[in-house]
Amino acid sequence: MWSVRGEDAPARARHSTLVREAFEALRGRVPGLLGLDVGIDDSRVDYACEVVLIADFESREALARYATHPAHLAARDRLGDLRSARYQVDYEVDDGPETLTRS
Repeated sequence: MWSVRGEDAPARARHSTLVREAFEALRGRVPGLLGLDVGIDDSRVDYACEVVLIADFESREALARYATHPAHLAARDRLGDLRSARYQVDYEVDDGPETLTRS
């Protein structure tokens, strides 16, 4: 989850869209990244983050490779300092015969 910088709500909305576009562009480019969902908050409550990323990986190893994958690093660099705060939760999901790593 990210809180993004911006002088006002329209600026934060623009920055949120840039974050969403950067991460959605990773679909199909990172081995082991099975699914990706990027949501932009519409609650407008003062304690909410503006953007959330939920990504499913085939394994913890795939998650580790994602962290250093050139496409992911390029997205991160492209966004620069748009975020003012970042929160992360990595956990495994037991989905029947498969266990996925979700970040």
